[in-house]
Amino acid sequence: MKYKLADKNQISELVDIRIKYLKEDIGHITEEEQRKMEELLPPYFKRHLGLDFFPFIAQEGERIIASAFLLITEKPASPHFINGRTGMVLNVYTDKDYRRQGIAFRLMQMLTEHARQNGLDYIELKATQDGYPLYQKCGFSESTENYISMKYFLR
Repeated sequence: MKYKLADKNQISELVDIRIKYLKEDIGHITEEEQRKMEELLPPYFKRHLGLDFFPFIAQEGERIIASAFLLITEKPASPHFINGRTGMVLNVYTDKDYRRQGIAFRLMQMLTEHARQNGLDYIELKATQDGYPLYQKCGFSESTENYISMKYFLR
């Protein structure tokens, strides 16, 4: 098993693991949605890889079997993020045959260390029920805020 930060030569595999994750997380993706993601993800990864997007992966041979993505955002400083740099964890996924072996835990350790070395104020994520124990083990805690999450959909 090899653990590393993915590079630009692995974009097609990153697209595949992103779609696998989304299919499992959402439950169903239409053929049109999948086609659109397969079209849009490669240029996104090319533009952002190594700048503000850091995909940590585990490989068995050449096959990516697990992932944990870190998206870094820079904001104007505030008391809540004095450096202005925060991270969002996305796409924590392990192929079914490799689960419960500590692979995601190791990727999360790599991700949090990368965030620490790059001066992020905090890392956040949205946990599923299945992922909650992993994130607690990694040191994440529930955050309570005086704000209510809201979205404005543009499509």
